[in-house]
Amino acid sequence: MVKISLGGCKPFVKQEEYDSYLNKAYAAFDELQGGKGAGNDFLGWLTLPEDTPESLVAECEAVRDDWKARGVNLVVVIGIGGSYLGARCAIEALSHQFLPKEGSPRVVFAGNNLSEDYLAELMDLVAKCNTACVVISKSGTTTEPAVAFRIVKEHIYKNYKDSAERIVAITDARKGALKTLSTQEGYRTFVVPDNVGGRYSVLTPVGLLPIVLAGYDIRALLKGAADERKALTVKGEDNAAIQYAAMRNLLYSGFGKKVEILVSFEPRLQYLGEWWKQLYGESEGKEGKGIYPASVIFTTDLHSMGQFIQEGDRVMFETTVKVENAKRNVVIGSDRENLDQLNYLAGEHVEHCNRMAQLGTKLAHIDGGVPQIEISIDRVDEYNLGAIFYYFEFACGISAYLLGINPFNQPGVEAYKKNMFALLRKPGYEKETEAILKRI
Repeated sequence: MVKISLGGCKPFVKQEEYDSYLNKAYAAFDELQGGKGAGNDFLGWLTLPEDTPESLVAECEAVRDDWKARGVNLVVVIGIGGSYLGARCAIEALSHQFLPKEGSPRVVFAGNNLSEDYLAELMDLVAKCNTACVVISKSGTTTEPAVAFRIVKEHIYKNYKDSAERIVAITDARKGALKTLSTQEGYRTFVVPDNVGGRYSVLTPVGLLPIVLAGYDIRALLKGAADERKALTVKGEDNAAIQYAAMRNLLYSGFGKKVEILVSFEPRLQYLGEWWKQLYGESEGKEGKGIYPASVIFTTDLHSMGQFIQEGDRVMFETTVKVENAKRNVVIGSDRENLDQLNYLAGEHVEHCNRMAQLGTKLAHIDGGVPQIEISIDRVDEYNLGAIFYYFEFACGISAYLLGINPFNQPGVEAYKKNMFALLRKPGYEKETEAILKRI
């Protein structure tokens, strides 16, 4: 289960100030739970932990088993934004950081950029492997994944007689270019629910299928999310999501803290930061409002960003994701020469050093004027990842409603697309092309 500590905010915040925002957060909680707020037609994610049927898990496992029988050792997952970040976060967090997982294919990601070098190097890998593909897109026409899919699909069709069996589409149930193509070609398909937006979709097939293919336990992931949901639906001052939403909004509105830095001292959680940045940035960054989400991995980034965090403009607060228990044990040995002057640590676990670095950083940053929120999980495994995914989603809904924002739309994302289509001279954008060419 996810726990929260707000002790690192006490030097900055008075109890009565926090209590005022806690009452506002209760109202936002009611708005979310009651389905009365803006964007309430996109609340399908709320009950996914309980609503996901065993048959869906079995379908994901059937794809895994079928591709294993075909000798597939590389799966290319094509998607952008919420269509890949949750799955990548889970796979990066659960995987050995240097060795491949025995008995499972390597899972790589494409369709999240338009770099020609990236795609060329991806195809170098594809050419050397026994490849299958998962393509994720509701429409099938989003530029970045559509370009990548066209290129990967061409390779699969050219090199495998069973090409249709090597492509799975996760798309709309009824409409769209990818759904049409899947029907024509006979691809296996999974549905992106209409009432779940992309950045809340990690517990749908969008996240579940790639995680299964990588060799991990989605039943445990869903169980962690279900248990977290059970805890978070209890309204009260002990609700960790309500506390988080109340404090971050108080720091933003009451103290001008416009930047939130998500911190982890565990490098395998780097992509948790990437997933979290999209969730909160896209949910809250509207109408001239919102906390800017950033992320760092300590102690690594203390040697690059530490100076600014310690003594730069006081616009920020930090939220640290703390992992209580490491997976492995490494003990520091003794050295007769002691030239590195580390014998005082002989016999200590490396994780002991990491924890003292975390505590020392927390105290230093409080002294430097940076409020501290601490979120903790027991360990990095499927169960706890499911819990923290659901926790941050639920807290985001409360926080955005507290801010007076619809958490489930993203109107600003379309601006760059319109300009890009005009510059690419996409049919139907002739007037926009003419106008934009005059500007440049």
